Amino acid sequence: MPPQQKLNLERLDGSFPTSRRHNASSSSSSSLLVSRDIGSCSVQQIGLENFIRTIVKEINLNLTDSVEFNLNNRGVLYSWNDVFRVEATYSKCLGISQRLYQCHAYTHEPSQGLTYFVLEEYNRRTMSFLPEFKFHVLVFCWYDKGTRSVTKVSVQYDQHSFFLHCFGMDKVWHWFIANVLTPPAKVWARVYCSTGFVNPMTFVVQVVLFIWGVVKVIEYGGQYFY
Repeated sequence: MPPQQKLNLERLDGSFPTSRRHNASSSSSSSLLVSRDIGSCSVQQIGLENFIRTIVKEINLNLTDSVEFNLNNRGVLYSWNDVFRVEATYSKCLGISQRLYQCHAYTHEPSQGLTYFVLEEYNRRTMSFLPEFKFHVLVFCWYDKGTRSVTKVSVQYDQHSFFLHCFGMDKVWHWFIANVLTPPAKVWARVYCSTGFVNPMTFVVQVVLFIWGVVKVIEYGGQYFY
């Protein structure tokens, strides 16, 4: 059983959560040993800035004014003030009034100066007809091993799914995928595998033929209606 350790991280209700940690190591054929601290925690905060400033205390890190913040490969910011300002702006644009963040687990690699964790965000909305929703995000955080200051952050999530949740279309999209797209895809996979010619070249040929067929159908439809 992994040892349990109390953390000085205050929850929203004023109690103090319990974190479970254990050390894990993996070795390659070259006998290079990589040590990892793997733990679960229950850190809860309202707002991104409060959450960031709390979660880094898990492994005794600190924030400076500058950081390289990669927002899901859609933008790169170089100061925490810009990060918090951009997050607040697009939250308002998407009708999100409040974000509640909770961290479920983290992995720490001290030798690499890296920690990454999964967080859940619960989004409350500004208008009653907009659905509230939960979403999961993976965050990678690099830091200077000397000063223990965070130097780089990469936030990764399914942006398509996020916007579907924002507009309450996620269930409709799930039904469409499960009942309209998946059945013919399964038939195609069975037929394709039965040919014995499954390789990148034949796949690309099929994609080209499919696009060509779609274009022809659109052209035919245009001639029919006009």
